[in-house]
Amino acid sequence: MAREDDDAGRHGTDEVQLGVLSDVVGYHLAQAAVVTYDLFERHVGQPFGLRKVEYSLLMLLLANGPMVPKRLARTLTLSNPNLTLLLDRLQERGLIRRERNERDRRSQNIVLTDAGLALARDAAAAAQPMERELLDRLSAAERAMLIELLRKAAGQTR
Repeated sequence: MAREDDDAGRHGTDEVQLGVLSDVVGYHLAQAAVVTYDLFERHVGQPFGLRKVEYSLLMLLLANGPMVPKRLARTLTLSNPNLTLLLDRLQERGLIRRERNERDRRSQNIVLTDAGLALARDAAAAAQPMERELLDRLSAAERAMLIELLRKAAGQTR
């Protein structure tokens, strides 16, 4: 008769051995992502009806003012078709508008509407408790190091 699954496992503890996963960066990133995505959904996503990429785009416009789509796509690591879909969704919600670029009339700038500006400010404020909840787990030095290492892993330079 086969033994029922034992929650204690073969090592006699509740701890699951990760084996090679202990050294797999992607595994640890995915585990951290689960926590951060849950926090985002609770603090920003559900209350404001925003996806992570929509929030990120609004925060970029809030920080930089009008931006050309190409720069947004590059910063958000989105293809042009995916950015177009994203911009269409936000424009339908009345959060952004496309305006002719005064310096180069052939291109457009993406601009926050008044409603978009208000939502972006409110969402940024709502994200503060989320960040504090994450920061409670890290010292200031650990946070700075984590951000630097994630930028490096993503191939980003400052």
